[in-house]
Amino acid sequence: MRGGGLLVAGTTSDAGKSVVTAGICRWLVRRGVKVAPFKGQNMSLNSFVTREGAEIGRAQAMQAQAARVEPTALMNPVLLKPGGDRSSQVVLMGKPVGEMSARGYHGRRQQTLFEPVLACLEELRATHDAVICEGAGSPAEINLRRTDIVNMGIARAARLPVVVVGDIDRGGVFAQFFGTTALLAPEDQELIAGYLVNKFRGDVTLLEPGLDMLHGLTGRRTFGVLPYAHGLGIDEEDGLRVSLRGTVRESVVAPPLGADVLRVAVCAVPLMSNFTDVDALAAEPGVIVRFVDRPEELADADLVVVPGTRGTVKALAWLRERGLADALARRAAEGRPVLGICGGFQALGEHIEDEVESRAGAVEALGLLPVRVRFAREKTLARPVGEALGERVEGYEIHHGVADVRGGEPFLDGCRVGAVWGTHWHGSLESDGFRRAFLREVAAAAGRAFVPAPDTSFGTLREEQLDRLGDLIEEHADTDALLRLVEEGAPKGLPFVPPGAP
Repeated sequence: MRGGGLLVAGTTSDAGKSVVTAGICRWLVRRGVKVAPFKGQNMSLNSFVTREGAEIGRAQAMQAQAARVEPTALMNPVLLKPGGDRSSQVVLMGKPVGEMSARGYHGRRQQTLFEPVLACLEELRATHDAVICEGAGSPAEINLRRTDIVNMGIARAARLPVVVVGDIDRGGVFAQFFGTTALLAPEDQELIAGYLVNKFRGDVTLLEPGLDMLHGLTGRRTFGVLPYAHGLGIDEEDGLRVSLRGTVRESVVAPPLGADVLRVAVCAVPLMSNFTDVDALAAEPGVIVRFVDRPEELADADLVVVPGTRGTVKALAWLRERGLADALARRAAEGRPVLGICGGFQALGEHIEDEVESRAGAVEALGLLPVRVRFAREKTLARPVGEALGERVEGYEIHHGVADVRGGEPFLDGCRVGAVWGTHWHGSLESDGFRRAFLREVAAAAGRAFVPAPDTSFGTLREEQLDRLGDLIEEHADTDALLRLVEEGAPKGLPFVPPGAP
């Protein structure tokens, strides 16, 4: 096999495309197939920096890990990072190329990106046995089909078979499968090989009559019914959809080693980015993580995290409007732990000069750390390695803000004053030794008899979760049929389902 491929599309956003793509990648690599993930265009505030210094969607980095390959910019050539309801930063081949409105992007710029996106896919296909592509939203977004570079546009250009994933937990999955197919042009429908049901609960035999009727209506089979699985903990594409009342992940709760638990409150700032920074905390036995948006929710927290954001000035205003800024100031005065990461670190400083992100000019920050920040037009994209609290730390940086640290104790690239820490480094808490040392400091400052587990390995937990995704595909999908699709393409003679695209 060389250059095989498959596009995993979805009936809606959040249907499970990212998870299924990762699962197929892990299943294939376990079979000895050299596989790579691909998403032509991704809209996400949750991003990652590759070793060559390129910014890509974190979901594609996770899928690359599932495929056991190093993530590269080829796997996500276009990344859109929302800066508000109507505009996004456009990142091309890992580097920002400017801000653009949704109308301007879909009207002009997107069409010019089609050839570079297709070239990236073809380069991956030339060097891998198979490339598993992820679509975006739904392929039946007929208002956007003319300029599509991530769903049927790329599938038709590259002659990729398409499997459509539907989330049955939401209801209406049969209508979604049928309607998605029926709203596509005949040339697009030729590539829709069939369907994959996701998040099913219950007795699958009760579903089979509906699947048979769907096959009769569309001429297309269902390749599998994946059960609802708790605690997968894979990286989400968009931090904007995080529930403020929910925990970070549904996972098995292990008892704490010490007498106390640690409660972590994460301020759900606007345009929150890389909220996955706190996943490593949530993986620790006895650490309870929740997202908050009210000052009273900070009262019982042992640690408050101000996370990254694509809008530091907007986040500052939000913190003040909500009363969270005053609550953070009280915590700092009382010696109660606060951690700022990236945009959160900038917000904890003294002063911000921003003519790039918000263009607000001079803005006073919260004044909890002796740091002044100036926003540069060039974005910092790096994979730093360092030491803190006597432990080795790895991280990654994605920011326009340049920090001038004017005091405090050194802490990674930032500083610490009392129980307030700040750094631009994302992902630092995934370094196990450093995370344990940091939690010991937090517990001491909070007066908690908390003991971090000595053997929690975040990397091992991530690998276990990716293996579970591979297991879902292997145990609940028709893998022989999926492999034929990857190798041979969509079956010939698939029937047209009227009315087709308008």
